Amino acid sequence: MDYIKAFIVGGIFCAIGQILIDKTKLTPARILVSYVVIGVILGAIGVYKPLIEFAGAGATVPLTGFGSNLAKGVKEAVDEQGFLGIFTGGLKACAGGIAAAITAGLLASFLFKAKDKA
Repeated sequence: MDYIKAFIVGGIFCAIGQILIDKTKLTPARILVSYVVIGVILGAIGVYKPLIEFAGAGATVPLTGFGSNLAKGVKEAVDEQGFLGIFTGGLKACAGGIAAAITAGLLASFLFKAKDKA
């Protein structure tokens, strides 16, 4: 049942993104940034945590989960370090994901040759 919940919630995020691409003039990059910002806002006000508990990876893997993780890291760092935690908390909380994305991008650049759009 956990897989079904994750699939449904993740699928809803993807469907919303596809609808935004098809029906608006928003670029995919703006939609992705919006997902991160929405995740930060929902994580900061505590609404995203119940969704993560319900859907698991269906809520943590999309970019909204990344935004929520940023907000959670900032909250925890502010509690521990005070004002300085605003600047360090998000990076500490998401360092593993950021490092994995950079490493995967580097490996992909070695394995594949970029082509210009014709």
